[in-house]
Amino acid sequence: MRIGMVCPYTWEVPGGVREHVSGLAEALMEMGHEVSVIAPADDDAVLPPYVVPAGRAVPVPYNGSVARLAFGFLSASRVRRWLKDGDFDVLHVHEPAAPSLSLLACWVADGPIVATLHAALPRSRALHAAQPILASALEKISGRIAVAEAARNTLVEHLGGDAVLIPNGVHVGRYEKAEPLPGFPGTGGTLGFLGRMDEPRKGLDILLAAFTMMAPDRPGLRLLIAGRGDPGEVLDQVPRPLQPRVVLLGQVSDADRIKMLHSVDVFCAPNTGGESFGYVLVEAMAAGAPIVASDLEAFRQVLRGGEAGELFETGNAAGLAAAAARLLDDPARRARLAAAASVAVREFDWSVVARDVVRVYQAVAPAAGRVAVAL
Repeated sequence: MRIGMVCPYTWEVPGGVREHVSGLAEALMEMGHEVSVIAPADDDAVLPPYVVPAGRAVPVPYNGSVARLAFGFLSASRVRRWLKDGDFDVLHVHEPAAPSLSLLACWVADGPIVATLHAALPRSRALHAAQPILASALEKISGRIAVAEAARNTLVEHLGGDAVLIPNGVHVGRYEKAEPLPGFPGTGGTLGFLGRMDEPRKGLDILLAAFTMMAPDRPGLRLLIAGRGDPGEVLDQVPRPLQPRVVLLGQVSDADRIKMLHSVDVFCAPNTGGESFGYVLVEAMAAGAPIVASDLEAFRQVLRGGEAGELFETGNAAGLAAAAARLLDDPARRARLAAAASVAVREFDWSVVARDVVRVYQAVAPAAGRVAVAL
């Protein structure tokens, strides 16, 4: 099949949706399909050969974060041209309700359209007010996918209709083996965090508070953090004597991301909400990292109710500190959790997930069908 895929968020900044789109595109190409992706990106950005830039992204507050989106005449023109040149059998858009390329593509295209919903959006007046505008685009969607029950509920409650559940995927084999970063994890124990440091709902402040509680009794304990944000603002939340034990990697490459996950004794996911799935958990599971995570419904489902990782009360720094300490002191428990995670993560391997996505394509796109451009 010839598949056109739309990523609404900039390709130049790592994120769960971008990782999902790239992973799915690569899995589909490995299956023999032709895939082209359009995404917000500067024209001179270094992109994979299957990605077409749609122009510079603009930061916009969205779903408790700051998303980098593209929406305007230039983006619409490029989406229209990409659709015409691609002559796709099916168009697959991600987050069609976001004010970005996916919404533009739905307005422009005629033919089989599949949409994947990733976010768990709270009720809002803005979303309710935008429903008439969104309806003209969303009614053209032939097949709907939700990565988790929370995303599916968003669709049912806010936008109407239903969706088939197909989770996020991960190339498990790419994560299983990697050398840790030099000097890690060390003998005193290392906690790890991966995510945007400047996004409150990722919960880094909770982890910093937990680390501050634990560190005085554990002189060798370190905290390894990877992600965008202001290092000074992070270190200011930790007492000065402990600051040298907080290692900030900044934004890392895909290869170093995997190395980082192999460099920790316990991976911490202290997110406070707004998560429909928990992609970072799947990455850590694939890398074999023992996990402590907030007891969010999305995380509970991925971790099989706590069988594949420890859960602590969301927002409770003392609870996180206690759970992490128990794991640091119990290597056998860490090994059991890592083994259970390695088994559980197989259901999220792209070799499994991509086949389910193709079944949706086949259900909505006739063999000779093409996605045309509305003139």
